[in-house]
Amino acid sequence: MNYFCNEEIGKLGFGLMRLPRNADGSINTELTAEMTDRFLDAGLKYFDTAYVYEGSEEAAKEALVKRHPRESYYLTSKLNANAAKDEADAKNQIYVSLERTGAGYFDFYLLHALSKNNIGKYEEYGCWEYVKELKEKGLIRHYGFSFHDSAEVLDEILTKHPDAEFVQLQINYADWEDMNVESRKCYEVATKHGKPVVVMEPVKGGTLADPPASVKEILTAANPSASPASWAIRFVASLDNVRIVLSGMSNLEQMEDNLSYMKEFKPLDEEEQKTITAAQEALRKIPQIPCTACRYCTGGCPMQINIPGLFRIMNRDLLFGNHEDSRRRYQDMVKDGGAASTCIGCLQCEGECPQHIEITDWLGKIAEAFE
Repeated sequence: MNYFCNEEIGKLGFGLMRLPRNADGSINTELTAEMTDRFLDAGLKYFDTAYVYEGSEEAAKEALVKRHPRESYYLTSKLNANAAKDEADAKNQIYVSLERTGAGYFDFYLLHALSKNNIGKYEEYGCWEYVKELKEKGLIRHYGFSFHDSAEVLDEILTKHPDAEFVQLQINYADWEDMNVESRKCYEVATKHGKPVVVMEPVKGGTLADPPASVKEILTAANPSASPASWAIRFVASLDNVRIVLSGMSNLEQMEDNLSYMKEFKPLDEEEQKTITAAQEALRKIPQIPCTACRYCTGGCPMQINIPGLFRIMNRDLLFGNHEDSRRRYQDMVKDGGAASTCIGCLQCEGECPQHIEITDWLGKIAEAFE
């Protein structure tokens, strides 16, 4: 497990899923390059992209690969069988990713977003044998998988594929005891199998970076100078078997905040752990849609509904109770189409959702609330 040596690689990873965007929606590579330089200057080296992150691999090439020596960083990408037409298409993804990034090889390579709904496809396409071949060819250095399902399914996968070198899990203090995400249970399964853990969604798609007032009051009372995001990221980074915590930073301010407490990381002390427990109790009292804005649901939506955007508005309404502001945000978002009421109930989105959200039911509730 020395390939995750924190003295060499650092404990914070730069997630390239939510990069800064220009007005036209394209990735702002100039700002991404500035953020990349700050990240490397802080002694941190782990960058995470994926075949299905639109524009991300190309941005990694411009901001990172072209501008820094290859041995000065670690680059991760992923194979997504759900995004492939067939086995050949799935196995070609790494070559597309290598061309997009210009990296030559990937330090870490993952089978992407495994769950009980798609593990059969990864087996059918021979993906497990394939990543071993890629490692033998020197195109990847280490392989693992990212996961969105129950601890029971994770245990089955690791029992069947003990050669997986690491696991990427969704862990944050909001989901730690959640019955759908099972963050704690999945972490314990990975630890039982001796697999180091990379964490995704430590701030739950941004929710824990700007939590509801009841939670923010608890955190501020404990440490007025610490950002809400710092509590969330330090919580997961304090877990013994967590080697990397990915943060999907979208601007320089988020980067600077993350670096302020992760450049020289200190685990939560006993009193800080009590603060997190109090924040968890406050969160449990508030109903929320457990959306992380991964956008897996939107690609095949025949009505082109911005599902994560609508869920974000609904969650703001649930958390902060400003219904008029929520209605205005909703009307602005759907003025050019994609209203919640246009959903035809095809359930394509629910088949893709790694959080297993009952999306169509929620869209009905959103239409009733804001239309």
